[in-house]
Amino acid sequence: MRRSKLQRYSVLTAVLAGAGATALTGTTAVAGTSATIKLAAGDDTYVSTVRTGTVFGAEDKLVAGVIGKETKTSFLKFAVPAGTNVASARLTLTAQAKFAGQLSVRKVTSTAWTEGKLTGATAPTLGAVVGTATPSGTFSVDLGKSITGPGTYAFALTSASSAMRFNSAEAKTGAPVLEVTTEGDTSPPVPAAGKDCTTGDKLVPTCGVLWGAAAGGFTDAPRDQALKDWEKLSGRTSTIFHTYHKGDELFPTKAEIAMTADAANPRVLLTNWKIAYGSNWAKVARGEQDKRIDAFAARAKAYGKKFFLAINHEPENDVVARAGSGFEAKDFAAMYRHTIERLRAKGATNVINVMAYMGNEKWMAQSWWKDLYPGDDVVDWMGLDSYVSAEKGYYHYGKFNDLLDRAPTGGGLGFYEWATTKHAAKPLMVAEWGAYHRVGKTADKAPVYQSVLPELAKRPAIKAIVYFDTARDDEGDRDISINSTAPALAAFKKLAADPVFQVKLG
Repeated sequence: MRRSKLQRYSVLTAVLAGAGATALTGTTAVAGTSATIKLAAGDDTYVSTVRTGTVFGAEDKLVAGVIGKETKTSFLKFAVPAGTNVASARLTLTAQAKFAGQLSVRKVTSTAWTEGKLTGATAPTLGAVVGTATPSGTFSVDLGKSITGPGTYAFALTSASSAMRFNSAEAKTGAPVLEVTTEGDTSPPVPAAGKDCTTGDKLVPTCGVLWGAAAGGFTDAPRDQALKDWEKLSGRTSTIFHTYHKGDELFPTKAEIAMTADAANPRVLLTNWKIAYGSNWAKVARGEQDKRIDAFAARAKAYGKKFFLAINHEPENDVVARAGSGFEAKDFAAMYRHTIERLRAKGATNVINVMAYMGNEKWMAQSWWKDLYPGDDVVDWMGLDSYVSAEKGYYHYGKFNDLLDRAPTGGGLGFYEWATTKHAAKPLMVAEWGAYHRVGKTADKAPVYQSVLPELAKRPAIKAIVYFDTARDDEGDRDISINSTAPALAAFKKLAADPVFQVKLG
């Protein structure tokens, strides 16, 4: 903890417009029925063979074809949500004029690019042609053979004819749409009591929500004993045991191994690692901490069990937006990518990584905020560390929805909507959350705890929530404990007892 609209994916119809903005409506799915999901492009842009260093991602058009000696190619990226049973898929574009000639859609294997950085010099390799048509007001092509299930998909638009222009996601109307027809129920957000929910390959629950906690924060209490005491207080074993490490600290520790080997109380480890401690992000990305990464990879492999790893959680607070600082946002993304790729190369395949943001209005409004993301191919879960005040009139007063929906200062998508629009294929973990009041200014946290279940029912992307419990935060003036008042504790125990959190570790 540091200071500083998506609805059900059951039967779903989405209306999309402008810069990734989304308006969605939904109804309950019936097994065996079909439904429609209309998805906006998370990223779309074009590149030039002449202006090879120019970024065109902010423009309201996509261009494909030839202008004199210049050839332009457009790129689009879509995220099909987890749990989507794809029956068919169709891409539709709106032309800005009438054009002659054919437009081809080609598959692009790489999804690591973003519209804010892509240039002709960095454009990914183009794959096979998956569809062609002659635009006439609109361009529509069947992508059912290319899009077969959840995940992130990228495509390129090419033409040997004179340049054709289409509306991009930044246009006021007629943005690119990927229309997906689904079969049956998709990703039900809340299980019925007693339903058999378990975790899969990336520790994503088949149904329900993983329940977790970090207890004893900013105290000398051993984290394992603090969590056991907290579990007794709250009435439920924390399936996720959250801990923190930095630099060359040896982990998983004996205590962490013991806590996650307790057959009577099954738990999975979530640990945050500040890998660049004593160094900087750029140096890690250059390989100067590979010895540190390799030592951890060996320990992770020896540990054997799958566990969550958050690399330098809440990076926004550590950014130094100055060229050469080693702590620029792009340095974080490079560090994250280098670390995950090296861990995978060393065989530490039991590491499930979490990209944990602060989701604060101030940081989300910074020009560099988008540069933090290292790419869908090296991120397993999206994460959010966010808190609300139970003290009316105090900073970030609100309920559970308020910590999820904070939007950039000046306007833009709230965090939940951003994550589920731009990275819809990724499960979302609220990796730290809590309700606080100032020490000595006691306020009832019960309304916050009572607001959690209704929000989880509306937000199927959330697959885990992890409470951060402490009587005093890092500055000593905020109480985030669950038992600061009797009504708060009663409300929290009722929340903890809900069957939505009955998820078995697979």
